[in-house]
Amino acid sequence: MAYQETVAGAIDIGYLQPISDGNDYVESLRGRGLKVYLLGERVKEPVDHPMIRPSINAMAATYDLAVEDPELATAESSISGRRVNRFLHVTESADDVVMQNRMQRRLGQITGTCFQRCVGMDAFNSLYSVTFEADEAHGTEYHKRFKNFIRHCQELNLVVGGAMTDPKGDRSRGPVEQANPDLYTRIVERGDDGIVIRGAKAHQTGCVNSHWIVVMPTIRLRPEDEDYAVCAAIPVEDPGLSFIYGRQSCDTRAMEGGDIDVGNARFSGQEALIIIDDVFVPWNRVFLCGETEFVAPLVERFTAYHRRSYVCKTGVGDVLIGAAAAIADFNGVPNVSHVRDKLVEMTHLNETIYGAGIAASHESHQTAAGNWENDGLLANVCKHNVTRFPYEMGRLAQDLAGGLMVTCPSEQDFKSPETGPLLEKYLKGRSDVPTEDRIRMLRLIENMTLGRNAVGYLTESLHGAGSPQAQRIQIARQMDIEAKKKLARRLAGIEEKKCSN
Repeated sequence: MAYQETVAGAIDIGYLQPISDGNDYVESLRGRGLKVYLLGERVKEPVDHPMIRPSINAMAATYDLAVEDPELATAESSISGRRVNRFLHVTESADDVVMQNRMQRRLGQITGTCFQRCVGMDAFNSLYSVTFEADEAHGTEYHKRFKNFIRHCQELNLVVGGAMTDPKGDRSRGPVEQANPDLYTRIVERGDDGIVIRGAKAHQTGCVNSHWIVVMPTIRLRPEDEDYAVCAAIPVEDPGLSFIYGRQSCDTRAMEGGDIDVGNARFSGQEALIIIDDVFVPWNRVFLCGETEFVAPLVERFTAYHRRSYVCKTGVGDVLIGAAAAIADFNGVPNVSHVRDKLVEMTHLNETIYGAGIAASHESHQTAAGNWENDGLLANVCKHNVTRFPYEMGRLAQDLAGGLMVTCPSEQDFKSPETGPLLEKYLKGRSDVPTEDRIRMLRLIENMTLGRNAVGYLTESLHGAGSPQAQRIQIARQMDIEAKKKLARRLAGIEEKKCSN
């Protein structure tokens, strides 16, 4: 399914038939000739690489859920006039925003990791309103182009990755002040047919597993930064893109041939550094080009959508709570009071995250473009909870697991005729629970709190969609202290005129 550029004004379809399910999706990724580099070598076929395939499986689950539960994972789109995967849907009601969260939690439960499609979904919804407003201000055609691109993706059921985070270089300097101007993605050429862009995008979730990448600015820009105010769609197989795959803790265990030590052998997340080497983008796939005043609204709207999208971590949290409860059971102490209290605490923290996120979605409002946007303050509260609570849940799960979680011998040692019988004898918990079951559960907890899926559950929870201080800034902007002071003055019987501060 090689990419082919078509005449100006048309969106290349490249993929001739709509993707129907997870297996079909996996096959759509084959034979693309991507420049993917992992462990110092170019990967011949990412689909078949044992370190990459679990992340593809997680993405495939988003397709299979749409088949198995269309009410949860699909929606009627007025753009294409068909029922589409909810990850490609532009929200048309507050209920649509809520259903995104419910779908995200379910997928977290199914995969126990990052399923990589939330960024594209949130990019769709934030760009939808920003392109509309840019056209209103400048008489451009960005919104029309963007709707055509959405229609194309919906009709063929493609994966779209949103690429926002730039390497940034010296954080004390803006884009044009950097010693290396390419540390923020920028326009290097404008022509009659389109633009040429150069730069890089860091920490890009699911990019190798996508069909399209939508490039967006990462910070609010000044007028002098106009070359950095660019939004554009690039096919993943564009020859100007290179992908340098990110390492994850314990990732090479997938190369060892077994499935116990991996912890979660079927599913994982994915991050890579995308190098954008003078990529040509035709005008029909350019959605912002120099309009710096619309970058701040885009960044704020995207982060508002994406920060409440972190309710996906509650689905992963459900798995971790289940694993902690199971290992306590396997150890023979399911009803000990402190064990049950720790499980209650984990559940309390998990539901607190979900409560803020789902409330942000319920409190959605309609934009001038017609789509629906969630409440920004509650979204930032949700994400701020996510920067803290999964770490505490991970600590509690490790507490219940015990030290064997990190000192357990390898799967090969269990299979060895010399050491296997000894391990079976001395590492058994309850007599009626197979030793292998106990070890598998310990490895799952290790995977989620220390291993490769701790990337998505812990560190991504801390830094994804903005680090903690970013949420605190937004909460400070939106907390409306003056209104709260007026409430207090009224009830205290203080006349407004007597208080100047």
